[in-house]
Amino acid sequence: MILRDEHPGDEAAIFSLVTSAFAEAAHSSHTEPFIVDALRASGALSISLVAVEDGEIAGHVAFSEVAIDRERCGWFGLGPVAVHPTWQRRGIGRALIQEGLARLEAQGAEGCVVLGDPAYYGRFGFAADGRLTFAGAPAVYFQALSFRGAVRHGAVTYHAAFEADGPPDAAP
Repeated sequence: MILRDEHPGDEAAIFSLVTSAFAEAAHSSHTEPFIVDALRASGALSISLVAVEDGEIAGHVAFSEVAIDRERCGWFGLGPVAVHPTWQRRGIGRALIQEGLARLEAQGAEGCVVLGDPAYYGRFGFAADGRLTFAGAPAVYFQALSFRGAVRHGAVTYHAAFEADGPPDAAP
């Protein structure tokens, strides 16, 4: 497996991969590929990594800056993370997340948040802290990982791309 930054020309393969990865996910709103595209289009895709297996993009992870109490403060959101169904449960998602977190820390980020399964994300050091919140999310599923001391407290806001509900010209 090769982990690398997203390259120009990878966009369609990433869109297809993310679509496939979330197609059967009960928790998904199926907007994830549109979120990645909107983050990229707005220049807010801080880290975009792909995993390549047998010459094909098998996985992708995105990181984007978040605000805490409306302040940009060096915290980032992990997600979406996607692995093609053919390649799931082989460590690709884990490798992508670990590499992305290492890059964030090396770049001087303060920390990272994620909305997801505590059993899975706890492996990376994420933990819920009810003082760091995300509107509408159960506290147990909204988790943080601080790279520089204590976890910040306040309300987290993701980039507007996370409000994507489909292609820009999609009918409601």
